[in-house]
Amino acid sequence: MRISTAQMFNQNISNLNRGQTQTSKLMDQLASGKRVNTAGDDPVAAIGIDNLTQQNSLIQQFQKNIDYATKHLSVTESQLGDAETLSMSIRDRMLAAVNGSYSDDERQSIADEMRHSLEQLQTIANSQDESGNYLFAGTNSDTQPFAFNNAGNMVYSGNSDVRTALVATGVAMPTNIAGDAAFMNAPNAMGDFGVNYSTAQTGDFTITSAKIADPATYVADSYSFNFIDNGSGGMDVEVYDSASNLVTTVNNFDPTNTISFNGIDVSIDGQPSVGDSFSISPKATVSIFDTVQQAIDLFENGNAINTPAGQSQLAQLLNNFDSGVDQIRIGRSQSGTSLSSLDNYSSNHADTTLVNNSALSVLQDLDYASAVSEYQKQQLAMNAVSTLFSQVGKVSLFDYL
Repeated sequence: MRISTAQMFNQNISNLNRGQTQTSKLMDQLASGKRVNTAGDDPVAAIGIDNLTQQNSLIQQFQKNIDYATKHLSVTESQLGDAETLSMSIRDRMLAAVNGSYSDDERQSIADEMRHSLEQLQTIANSQDESGNYLFAGTNSDTQPFAFNNAGNMVYSGNSDVRTALVATGVAMPTNIAGDAAFMNAPNAMGDFGVNYSTAQTGDFTITSAKIADPATYVADSYSFNFIDNGSGGMDVEVYDSASNLVTTVNNFDPTNTISFNGIDVSIDGQPSVGDSFSISPKATVSIFDTVQQAIDLFENGNAINTPAGQSQLAQLLNNFDSGVDQIRIGRSQSGTSLSSLDNYSSNHADTTLVNNSALSVLQDLDYASAVSEYQKQQLAMNAVSTLFSQVGKVSLFDYL
């Protein structure tokens, strides 16, 4: 078989090119420290590497979201803790003011301290993060959430929405506590109605419960209750609606029995006197701010705190105040629970990243010893091919003539 000079030349050039390509590939691997730099190096491994790299990138974004949520919830939990501590000091002052031996000036001093604490509580509720966003404004974070109106009632200007962060596939965690949930919407300790006591009250009694017992027959309205002498040595209770229409009369009133009418149940603790009265109006939730302000107003009203009506009102305020503190604690607990969950997700992501990196190492990390040995063998082969080619290329028929 004839072997032409051109054929021999092309074959040697092809061998040199293959050797150079293999040498270049080995040099790239040694430089990067990776066995697979392109899909052509190992198509099957490249698919696995791509999937694992995408998973790690997604986990990195989850970790960033977790860090953001953790930072904001940590500040929120700390602020709610301060609010709880401050609230308990306010409650201590409320109880101290009940002391019948205090003068008006002493009660006024307590009221002044409570007002200062109320301002501090409002400052906490209007806390901002490092970017100037209000923590307790819901998603309306650029608006100050809490302010008193001209009537002395707290107004909430935020919303009830909760910001969320995606911390795992299909898992969104809250990053804030809305201000109305933490400070405004505490359940009314009385039930579904607020109670107003008459300043002319002489009996020693309090309303322990006023709630909707039967929604089907409930008639929404405000109602007043009058205790009258029934002429038989006992009392009757007349119940009127807001239009002064007589709704019902309870004959021979017994304070151990519930007053029921229009789907409403009212329970009384203590013993009213003839001529006493009180009224109820719908009020399902209470604000700790308004509760404290009402207590301040009561303490500033001369000796009203030491009257039967004042004592009854204070009992109601204390119950509503405790409900408000519980609401703050619930918000703080929610923050703590979310922080614990975020920590668990972060730990899981760290474990997954470790496993992914281990798998990536198996798929793409280079065995340096083997690669260097292969590189040296390739260099020897290249040198041999190059030397042989140069020698063969010099052979000519004229050398033998």
